[in-house]
Amino acid sequence: MRYFTFILALLICNVLQAQTALTAEELLERAINFHDPNGEWSTFNSEFVVRMETPKSEDRTSVISLNVPRQQFGLMVEQNGNQFGFKFDKQQCTTSLNGSSEISEEQRKEFRLTCDRGKIMRDYYTYLYGLPMKIKDPGAVLDDKVQTKTFKGKEYLVLKVGYEEGIGNDVWYFYFDPKTYAMEVYQFYHDESKGDGEYILLQGLEEVNGIKMPKTRAWYYNKDDKYLGTDILN
Repeated sequence: MRYFTFILALLICNVLQAQTALTAEELLERAINFHDPNGEWSTFNSEFVVRMETPKSEDRTSVISLNVPRQQFGLMVEQNGNQFGFKFDKQQCTTSLNGSSEISEEQRKEFRLTCDRGKIMRDYYTYLYGLPMKIKDPGAVLDDKVQTKTFKGKEYLVLKVGYEEGIGNDVWYFYFDPKTYAMEVYQFYHDESKGDGEYILLQGLEEVNGIKMPKTRAWYYNKDDKYLGTDILN
């Protein structure tokens, strides 16, 4: 019995060694091949719905439309009986509230309906729902080393990604299943020495326009594991 246990442990060790022998670029390509097997992201043109659940707020439903080649983005949010959102055609921005483009300054402040805010939301949704493909964007700095980490009791292959000045300031870690290369966790720090930032647990898959996107994303603080909310792809 001890002999078989030893052989099993040896086999597992050999598998992990082979996996960690992957270069960062190779691991990224395998992860992209899992999530976007037919290379659909560059021509992505679709609409999807995300419901956000947070502990102390009413659920928020967001309809996101994204046309990557035409650089078009739309976000329409429904919450507390109101509908508001943004539309971008390249850099041209429009806003609306309950079907009207006539919005008072007081309403803009209440609903955060500015084009600067819209750009943040555009970049947020395009980045998160375009992962792991977005790691290949210009300005992303992929660390050469593939790390092996245990997170919440499971061992992962991990990529570390930083960004050039002017692109982003956060440091990101992306956790991939060592067998399938599915992305199951990501984590970011504003200042890693302080242990700030958040981690996001991904569960389930939903296919949208040929791309396997995480069904749910549950957000937590790195420091104290405090739960922040969950995004659910409908």
